[in-house]
Amino acid sequence: MELWIIVTIAAAAVQTLRFSLQKQLKAHGLSTASATASRFVVAAPLAFCGTGVLMLWRGYPVPALSVEFWVAVVGGGVAQIVATFCTIALFSHRSFAVGIAFTKTEVLQVALFSFLILGESVSALGMVAIFVGLVGVLILSRPKEGWAKAGYFSRSAGLGLLAGGLFGVSAIGYRAATVQIASDDALFRALFALAAVTLVQTAMLVPYLLWREPGEVTRAVAARRPAFWVGVTGMLGSLGWFVAFALQNATYVRSVGQIELVFTVLVSTLVFRERPTGAEMVGIALLAMSIIGVVVAA
Repeated sequence: MELWIIVTIAAAAVQTLRFSLQKQLKAHGLSTASATASRFVVAAPLAFCGTGVLMLWRGYPVPALSVEFWVAVVGGGVAQIVATFCTIALFSHRSFAVGIAFTKTEVLQVALFSFLILGESVSALGMVAIFVGLVGVLILSRPKEGWAKAGYFSRSAGLGLLAGGLFGVSAIGYRAATVQIASDDALFRALFALAAVTLVQTAMLVPYLLWREPGEVTRAVAARRPAFWVGVTGMLGSLGWFVAFALQNATYVRSVGQIELVFTVLVSTLVFRERPTGAEMVGIALLAMSIIGVVVAA
């Protein structure tokens, strides 16, 4: 099995853990912005330390950074922040499941952005596999009241599409940032780009909190212990995605990354003792077929 596949699956698993830990921050009364900022505030110094250790160990100099690199870093970082806020905004809508399903069109949007921005195409087999995966995702995301009652065309659907598109933009930005670093070491390129992105995101979110939600800073400090582990898992998960982006087309990476939904169902079944429905089993099977197809196509 190729390295990028192993790293992508590991990143999806760690991301599932991070989401479960991030719920604890909400339980501590943190706002959406402060819970999001806590992740980056912890991840940024960890990424910088990791980059510094790797540079000293292997004797790497600071790479020359082009304008394109910083455009990709800032663009990807901003897109991820806004996409995260759009996704969290879905919780206030009754048709949440529909919106989440639309966020999963990210893979198709990544394929489009990869072609338009990076000139990276996907094979015919790869596109078929992606569409099979999309069907599986839609089945897994089906609301209990059904698609028609939940509403196909609603504000939550719009937020979901916007979130999916912005997550796609961030994936392309991160892929572009890693390829702008002149090094054959994928781990170094991933760590350096991750450090730059988390620095930019922290520099944006912390002043926002101080300006708009000053009381949240105190609450975030009080919840520093769970925030630390959210930051650690967030950093490790992000590092996995960045390494995968450094090695492979972002479309293929995000397609295999859909296995995160399978991990979510497993946690629901094994931890919370919730039995999956027949439809969920079909969705998981289609998603598994899609991932296998993407791997073969890549």
